[in-house]
Amino acid sequence: MYAVSSLASASIAASLLAIAELHALRTGRALPAIQLDRRLANAAFRSERYLTPIGWKLPPGWDPIAGDYPTRDGGFIRLHTNYSYHRDAVLAVLEVSATREAVRSAVATWNGEELEAAVVARGGCAALMRSPEAWAAHPQGRAVAAEALAGLRTQDAAPPQLPAAAAPLTGVRVLDLTRVIAGPICTRVLAGYGADVLRIDPPGFEEVGALLPETTAGKRRAQLDLRVPADRAQFVRLLADAHVLVHGYRADALARLGFDAARLREHNPNLISITHDAYGFTGRWAMRRGFDSLVQMSCGIAWRGRAAAGSPTPLPLPAQALDHGTGYLLAAATCRALTRLLSSGQASEVRLSLARTAKLLVDQGDTGDLGAPDFSRADAEPWLEAADSAFGPLRRVPCPAGIEGISPNWGVRAGNLGVDAAAW
Repeated sequence: MYAVSSLASASIAASLLAIAELHALRTGRALPAIQLDRRLANAAFRSERYLTPIGWKLPPGWDPIAGDYPTRDGGFIRLHTNYSYHRDAVLAVLEVSATREAVRSAVATWNGEELEAAVVARGGCAALMRSPEAWAAHPQGRAVAAEALAGLRTQDAAPPQLPAAAAPLTGVRVLDLTRVIAGPICTRVLAGYGADVLRIDPPGFEEVGALLPETTAGKRRAQLDLRVPADRAQFVRLLADAHVLVHGYRADALARLGFDAARLREHNPNLISITHDAYGFTGRWAMRRGFDSLVQMSCGIAWRGRAAAGSPTPLPLPAQALDHGTGYLLAAATCRALTRLLSSGQASEVRLSLARTAKLLVDQGDTGDLGAPDFSRADAEPWLEAADSAFGPLRRVPCPAGIEGISPNWGVRAGNLGVDAAAW
């Protein structure tokens, strides 16, 4: 199958190299050596699987009705219902109660493309399983294929005055508006190498609880409602003093709140803007909601896994590789953008997508051995570290290290959202 291990090593190494380059620039020292153990990269790409609570339990990682369902026309569709409003959209379209049996029976009466379109139109998240060939011929598949892996725009800006670099990102203020895995992986890496990361969520937002002990490490977490004038004004103050904004909103989401690219520049002309989405930034699916598991269905990865293994159902990758790969590439792009700003006075806007990362993976070929031994929890165990969290003690995969003379550290323990002040 696909070379997930190679993607893990390459994307994490890219982030480490970009961090090392930034550190060399800030300190005036030679570029330190980079060395990454492939086994650590494998563990990092499945870090949420290896997180082990000690004396407490993680909540379920998936909503009970999330998953793959056979359709009337012989295909499969994946319904993503981890957020309540996405679950409500699915149930409204199917007109059933929230049980797996009811959903399965209702899905079996629909053609796949019609159900996918209906759920998406209702504001939900669904993806029909397509073959790699069908995705390559699909208008959105062609649009994604024409995009750069990391789209880049720059404009003249004033390099910030940062304090002496005790760590590569010392003094760098990162405003984090990300969810689930890809964006939080990026900002967690930045935090591990010294950035002041402040995550902002709306009041009452319910993140996937099983991910919080993993994705909030190193970050302060505050809440603001951008529809409330006082909170909006505070967000503008945070934005004005930030060096980096990282977000995973769809292209029109911030614009509808009055924070399109032009307005962001008005508030902070030196801001580095790092963003990602599911299905790319061009084409008719540019505004479509999506997650790693959905993109794997859309772009042919789950279809290819099923065919290679002779499985009766879709077979995804052995990791949320599109999320993790995109997350580490986002971290690399952020550090490269900081280097660009400090060295040449150019503020960057960088865009990546899960679908374009999928193309990067697929383009490497699918000749791997499905019968090869899995990277097990026992294989990951030597790489785990003990840590504290607001939920209790745990063992986890550490922030990937490999830069000579530099040790990453998450100085803020993982915990619930909205517990810190919305201030630098």
